[in-house]
Amino acid sequence: NLSSCPRAADHRAAMANPPATGGKSFLQAMSTVTEEAAVQLRVVQMEGLAVLKIIKHCEEFAPALVTGQLLGLDVGSVLEVTNCFPFPIREDDEEADADGANYQLEMMRCLREVNVDNNTVGWYQSCLLGSFQTVELIETFMNYQENIRRCVCIVYDPSRSSQGVLALKALKLTDSFMDLYRNNGLTGEKLREKKLSWVDIFEEIPIKVSNSALVSAFMKELEAESPVSQCDFDRLKLSTAPFMERNLEFMIGCMDGLSSEQNKFQYYYRNLGRQQSQQQAWLQKRRQENMSRKAAGEEPLPEEDPSNPQSDLELLQPYQWGCWPEFQQAILDEGVAGRLGAGWQLL
Repeated sequence: NLSSCPRAADHRAAMANPPATGGKSFLQAMSTVTEEAAVQLRVVQMEGLAVLKIIKHCEEFAPALVTGQLLGLDVGSVLEVTNCFPFPIREDDEEADADGANYQLEMMRCLREVNVDNNTVGWYQSCLLGSFQTVELIETFMNYQENIRRCVCIVYDPSRSSQGVLALKALKLTDSFMDLYRNNGLTGEKLREKKLSWVDIFEEIPIKVSNSALVSAFMKELEAESPVSQCDFDRLKLSTAPFMERNLEFMIGCMDGLSSEQNKFQYYYRNLGRQQSQQQAWLQKRRQENMSRKAAGEEPLPEEDPSNPQSDLELLQPYQWGCWPEFQQAILDEGVAGRLGAGWQLL
């Protein structure tokens, strides 16, 4: 449930800040924009300040889901995230939406006054045990794409980070999936034609954390010069049992959901023959009716099948199911590596 996720309508006024052409003609400016749009996004470069602010916001409100705005610059194949600010947790009503939009505009105005990058490059949000694959996330991506040429979503998992791993991901929708979603083409035939599966929905972009030379020098001065004892290393050995247990519970729930979907699939095939016979009977009746209407000089009725219902993105379910084994494998690898490291130290 990502009810606190931002909506594109709240940001349109803040993002409607066209860049200056710098004395170029309109055609030259459009040519430059077209060339930049052709460059693929290769890496997301995040300032250490932005990473710490995201971690602080998500950790303070965990296990509640929170979100915020990413600010930075789009430079060629690199998307720079230099700063961010959190969104307040609000209820879903019209007054709260208006207050949220005013809050974002005021925050970006204040940041601009202190010479901080105020260009929106996406948003960040927290998740629980890697469960970020939701329909709301895709809808938010599509809303952002209406105003921003390239944007990313930074997903932070506080529960995973508590085990000593920086669980930070930069995600974007694949171009092929966005084209299908934008054209309402999420049907079985279209997916088979484009050869798309659940692994083709999201694309993970590598993250590079960087700091300025001044910050790096300051951190070097703060670094302690005292030697570290074996007792200090022992404190870093965190137990993975609680995290494994929660992941197994989620995996069992996913397997129950998979079993339920298989039963629905079998029920669908049992009713498929009956539905096809009813469809053929309806089509034969419609053809006979059209023959009577043509004989009477009237316009024939359409014989096409009724329109398919809108897809509810069932592809996200196998995507979520496929993520739990990856989390389990990562935890097991860390546990084995920790035991091997302890063994080497004893030797």
